[in-house]
Amino acid sequence: MTVTASPPATRPPAAASRTGAATAVAVLVLLLAGLALADITQGTAAVGAPEVWKALTGRADPGDASVVISSRLPRMAAGLLVGVVLGMAGAALQAVSRNVLASPDTLAVNAGSYLALGLVSVTGVSLPLFAHSGVAFVGGLAAAAVVLGLSGLGTGAVRLVLAGSSLTLGLTAVTEGLLLLFPQQTEGLFQWNQGSIAQHGFDAVLQMAPVGLIGLVGLLLVARRVDALALGDDAARGLGVPVRGTRITVVVLATLLSAAAVTLAGPIGFVGLCAPALVRPLARRVRAFTRARSGIPVAGLAGAVLVLGSDVLLRALVPADVAVAVPTGVATSVAGAVLLIVMATRVKDTAGATATERLRIRSRAVFLTTTAVLVVALVGVAIAAVLLGDSKLLLGDVVNWAQGRAGRTVGFVLDTRVPRVLAALLAGAALALAGTLIQAVTRNPLAEPSTLGVSGGASLGAVLVVTTVPSVGSWGIAGAAFAGAAVMSVVVFGLAARGGFQQNRLVLVGFGAATGTSALISLIIVLTDPFNATKALTWLSGSTYGRTLPDVAPLAAVLAVGVLVAVLRRTELDLVSLDEDAPRLLGLDLARGRLAFLVLSVLLAATAVAAAGLIGFVGLVAPHAARALVGRRHVRVVPVSVLLGAVLVCTADLLGRTVIAPAQLGAGLMTAVIGTPYFLHLLMRGRR
Repeated sequence: MTVTASPPATRPPAAASRTGAATAVAVLVLLLAGLALADITQGTAAVGAPEVWKALTGRADPGDASVVISSRLPRMAAGLLVGVVLGMAGAALQAVSRNVLASPDTLAVNAGSYLALGLVSVTGVSLPLFAHSGVAFVGGLAAAAVVLGLSGLGTGAVRLVLAGSSLTLGLTAVTEGLLLLFPQQTEGLFQWNQGSIAQHGFDAVLQMAPVGLIGLVGLLLVARRVDALALGDDAARGLGVPVRGTRITVVVLATLLSAAAVTLAGPIGFVGLCAPALVRPLARRVRAFTRARSGIPVAGLAGAVLVLGSDVLLRALVPADVAVAVPTGVATSVAGAVLLIVMATRVKDTAGATATERLRIRSRAVFLTTTAVLVVALVGVAIAAVLLGDSKLLLGDVVNWAQGRAGRTVGFVLDTRVPRVLAALLAGAALALAGTLIQAVTRNPLAEPSTLGVSGGASLGAVLVVTTVPSVGSWGIAGAAFAGAAVMSVVVFGLAARGGFQQNRLVLVGFGAATGTSALISLIIVLTDPFNATKALTWLSGSTYGRTLPDVAPLAAVLAVGVLVAVLRRTELDLVSLDEDAPRLLGLDLARGRLAFLVLSVLLAATAVAAAGLIGFVGLVAPHAARALVGRRHVRVVPVSVLLGAVLVCTADLLGRTVIAPAQLGAGLMTAVIGTPYFLHLLMRGRR
């Protein structure tokens, strides 16, 4: 008799998937429980694990019990709730848009909520917590609608992030203007915007928990429709799914969840981006997580792990008294910026310059006429900027001042005003030239110092010096700004070089770098004293306040060198901006020439930031307008772009000093308000 071995029993795929899902969820829950226990044992008070246990069992001293019940447990609960709702919101947005870079941050939801709450704060109206949540919801939903309308749902990942990031810059600029104009009404709003889960009691957590529950239930109810959208719009319609209605519903629910998190803890950056990214590799092994009904809640657990993990890690690495002042959102923003950069290097996007832009030609008469008009405009704006301000002067006063015959009052006004005008003119010209060089070298019409993170790196270096070395001079600030810009440019250009500088990946990596530097700058401002914080905020707004002639000397020298090099090497710029082959066929060293132009553009941007603060979008608007006016030959583009940049920033500085005098707005805020719509217009034109 022969005995045959029976084949081993195999587990059905569905059962295996359920077992894997249960195991993964159990691991996440255990990890979350461990982080929660660690979080409630951390703080400034000497209340460790034994005291926490006594407080939970009702046997602790009144002081220890108060610390645990009133502060640490609410903080832990807020971290759990915020992480869960943001993780679910990010997963829902990514699923419904079929875009791995969609999140409350990249859709400008947080920036819209920030502006809406800032507008309410300015009015001085005191609102209950639920009303604040409603205001944040309306602002965030409006911003998300604009971004999705410009980028389109289910389209390229890069376009969505470009639209969201540019709108974020514009909305944040307006909000920062409110902070400077109404410091008393908006007191504490800047710290709130960095995101902190610290709480005083459970009231806020208990009020926002039902909002999170409503959002979760709503997403679960439409989960099957979301899964159908993953098959494509046509397939979903074939299954009877209302595509447009489903997307609108999911966006509204995700915005509601984000509003609850913003109301409770302020904007906790990039949790909605990172949490689904952590679940995605797990979903490749566990098929159950690919469905929205299970994937969205698991992303919520991952978000809670991120928030509590960041808070625990921050308090473990930083002294307790310092960790109290460091917002949790700063840590998550830095981590999210790194993830955004990594993901940007892997996103496929092949957008380039359009044929019409490459072939546009203008006559010499048009160039001469345009230049003459811009020179007249520059002279007129410069004269107006010198004469107008909190004190109005006459041309005779300026002539007397130049001859040394002005009175004390007039002399004081012009001694402070003339350097400001020069700083605005030179900074605008330098940023426009830097943008012209970068766009030519990368062949990317969306590239410029602020969108590539170069200005952010310069700002980080300058703010670090301004807040730590109060007596530093203009050359010291310029050196620190150049060092920061150089480091950031090496990171951005190095990561984007693999895919080719002509691709939008360069801008996407730059936005990630700019986000990271912004978070670090916020950290410095939060930790420094109030005097340095105000000084740094004013400087970051692009203000020329307090500038002296020595402050603009480095910028003038670098700008002179930059214009000279650009004019002498104008033919090489034309060839580099065409394609890769033309320079090589003519025997030019493309790599060396590209590197030289990039170094020069970084130097121009750094010295401009050091002299006039953070001024965005000038390097984008001026070169585009110059090419539209006089064609693409750089012998004409360079002078026209430089003149346009100088006129734009000087006009913005003049308006900031006069429109709401005696209060003032920085030129950077004004150019952001102007540049953001233009950037969005370029995206819309590219989509068409």
